[in-house]
Amino acid sequence: MSLLMQGKAINANATTTGVSADTTFVPSQAELQARQRFNSERLGIFIHWGIYSLFGQGEWFMNDKNVNYKEYAKAAEAFYPHNFNAEDWVKAIKGSGAKYICITTRHHDGFSMFGTKASPYNIVDATPFKRDIIKELSDACHSQGINLHFYYSLLDWARQDYPVGNTGHGTGRIAGLSDMGKYTEFMKQQLTELLSNYGSIGAIWFDGQWDHKADEKGFHWPLNELYSLIHRLQPSCLVANNHHLSPIRGEDIQNFERDVPGENKAGLSGQAVGKLPLETCETMNGSWGYNCTDLKYKSTTEIVRLLARTAGKGANLLLNIGPQPDGSLPEEALKRLRELGVWMKQYGETIYDTEASEIGEQSWGPTTQRGKTIYLHILKETNGSIDVPLKSKVKKVYTFDGKVPLKYTRTKTGITINSIVTPGTSDAIVVVELK
Repeated sequence: MSLLMQGKAINANATTTGVSADTTFVPSQAELQARQRFNSERLGIFIHWGIYSLFGQGEWFMNDKNVNYKEYAKAAEAFYPHNFNAEDWVKAIKGSGAKYICITTRHHDGFSMFGTKASPYNIVDATPFKRDIIKELSDACHSQGINLHFYYSLLDWARQDYPVGNTGHGTGRIAGLSDMGKYTEFMKQQLTELLSNYGSIGAIWFDGQWDHKADEKGFHWPLNELYSLIHRLQPSCLVANNHHLSPIRGEDIQNFERDVPGENKAGLSGQAVGKLPLETCETMNGSWGYNCTDLKYKSTTEIVRLLARTAGKGANLLLNIGPQPDGSLPEEALKRLRELGVWMKQYGETIYDTEASEIGEQSWGPTTQRGKTIYLHILKETNGSIDVPLKSKVKKVYTFDGKVPLKYTRTKTGITINSIVTPGTSDAIVVVELK
């Protein structure tokens, strides 16, 4: 993911990257409909997986340990994820209540997890496994009715033609061989493959723009070319870019890394919240790629509360899992998926296809809204009552569980609801119906 999360202090707002973007872009009807669909889904699962899983130290291992790209590439010869089963992955993920999967097709280490003709450095040609896991996952997603998104790195620590930026200084690339024009053609060829050979794709999720600074003379990201290519090949495929900046024309999703929109506790999301569909990405433990020492998984209660808070901001939650080198999902991750699925089956109505309500987030928790129904997600202990700032007229108030009527009184700023039950394991939900 980002540089700052690896402990390298980069201020995203102070290093706005020079880009070449289309200032006249107007989204198509198919694109607008896809944005609306995405905005209703509320929960996706992120998959960070590559040959870096063999090292068990996360997806930034190559950069963090200054591994020579030729030595690092030898790991491909040992990559044989014999327990990978796309159908099982999708079944488990769909069972959690997630509506889409976003998987790394190529991360910053430059290794492609699909059968590309643009480079032999890929899972089909460079490993003994010789299976296109992206094709298998695509087939499973389409057969089980879950949308598939592709993560795609803009930077590359192994290719000589990629101009060295803020990262990858110790990976052994030779200075003076960079060629951004050639590298751009490489990316365009891969994106064409991804959008031509794997069926309908919900979104391309870019990462790595922050690797070059805005004041870097002679360097511009060719985003106009890349975005235009995507919209031409699949008009309903959305574009997301994890650049930690305000969106530009041609982008369809605004991303927030490790923070709900409007907060910046992780130091990566200082940008203003815009009007595009919103998405927060967060790890299930503390790592993106598989890390054998990171067993600090968030509890199901923590995940449910994070989901309620993101939905309360009108955003999706993209929750990450780092598969193991054998191709299986960690048991702790599978357990969280099962438990989350139980909660979503009962309470998903308060999350899916909702928007941020007029109440916003209060000291006791977030709120979501669909039409004239507002869901109060009470995440903290109360003294038996809560104050709800609300201008609209109220029809009735009741608990989501059991639909038990609750008494309320009108105040100058809204209503006070009485007989509030302290939340149990995760989230006590109260329903307010408006007139």
